[in-house]
Amino acid sequence: MTDQRWFHPRGALARDGWETVVDETIDGWAHTGLRVARLEAGQELPLEPGTEKLVVPLAGSFRVTTADAVHELAGRASVFDGPSDVLYLSTTETGVLSGEGRVAVATSPTATGFPTRLIRAAETPVELRGAGASSRQVHNFGTPQALDAARFIVCEVITPSENWSSYPPHKHDEHTPGHESRLEEIYYFETAPARVGGEKGTHEASFGMFSTSSSPAGEIDINAQVRTGDVALVPFGYHGPAVAAPGYDLYYLNVMAGPDAERVWHISDHPGHAWVRETWEGQELDPRLPYENKEG
Repeated sequence: MTDQRWFHPRGALARDGWETVVDETIDGWAHTGLRVARLEAGQELPLEPGTEKLVVPLAGSFRVTTADAVHELAGRASVFDGPSDVLYLSTTETGVLSGEGRVAVATSPTATGFPTRLIRAAETPVELRGAGASSRQVHNFGTPQALDAARFIVCEVITPSENWSSYPPHKHDEHTPGHESRLEEIYYFETAPARVGGEKGTHEASFGMFSTSSSPAGEIDINAQVRTGDVALVPFGYHGPAVAAPGYDLYYLNVMAGPDAERVWHISDHPGHAWVRETWEGQELDPRLPYENKEG
């Protein structure tokens, strides 16, 4: 049975005008946060200091107004239409978020201020990872290689219909220098009829699957159908796979941070499944990738 402490259906974490709020008020959660909202024209939401923030348009375009600047984020029709502009907002800055559509704000509490930075869609490193049915597309706008930040690592993953990602299952809940880092992780999901072959499906019916399993660091059990707006929290344990059901594409936004001083993503594969990586050798990448703006 899915652990309801760590899996939250859409709207279950609604607060203060946000559809989803993940922060330190959740028992056992300390290093990462996430806010998701649907904004209408004229609606505004505050972005308070005290956390570093990454504003990620999911569908639509947005504006962040600070004391010194107005940052315009050219968005996208959906998360399946290639990268979007994103904005890193320093922990020392206050902002006001406005626009139309769905937007996510990844956060991590820190007193260390890095400069606010607008990352255009064209600047986003796009990685095509895996092979065959394990092919997926990763937008690495908030990784250490792409962004100077204090604590968090943020990226988004697109998994085409019938493919598997976050696979083999892996963990990052022990501090082993050079091998594994301690990072709690948020998965925010969206699903939609597949860009190839899913035209007759509906957004309401679309779904994927997501699983976790326990490790020596703690017990966790998530085995859930996931749909747009659902959130899984992974404080420890092996996580994956995330599977796109036939006929439907799967998206997730990952936010990671932990107690270690070094901002790095080191993982350990599940010992029973690590061998699967070897089977990718010689396989072709899924020809449906990359997903780009349909109008581009």
